[in-house]
Amino acid sequence: MPLSPDSPLARLMATLPRAGRVEWIGLRPARDEVMVAVERAEATAGGGLAGDRYKGGSGKRGITLIQAEHLPAIAALAQRPDLQASLLRRNVVVSGIPLVALKERRFRVGSVVLEGTEPCDPCSRMEDALGPGGYNAMRGHGGLCARIVEGGSFRVGDAVEAL
Repeated sequence: MPLSPDSPLARLMATLPRAGRVEWIGLRPARDEVMVAVERAEATAGGGLAGDRYKGGSGKRGITLIQAEHLPAIAALAQRPDLQASLLRRNVVVSGIPLVALKERRFRVGSVVLEGTEPCDPCSRMEDALGPGGYNAMRGHGGLCARIVEGGSFRVGDAVEAL
């Protein structure tokens, strides 16, 4: 049952006092290929990111985001002293704004409007990428999938703001 917009809990869940920031952008050229880090990305409404394997449209998973603040937790749980964002196969690393608060909400990244659709659960590839236990290390830390509502571009350093 959805919360009434006037409920105290709904008001708390809608309170995001500051914007986040894009820290890293990566594209997956094809299945099983190494991600390519880029400074700027082009997003297509209803589709994905130019140069990404999902660029043609993937519904609720047009773009994937992960919380920068969760990377140290994943590294510790996977027992990896170094953890490159590219290993996690998410398109965007953001800091300063809780991604969980953007689920089922619209938000802006650069000139792009996104809508958080569902958690971005880890896949079995995390065992290969992070080693034994990598899948479980990412559980609860996998980030957010989003649909691209309005296309445009964004770059590293751009704000991530709830609408």
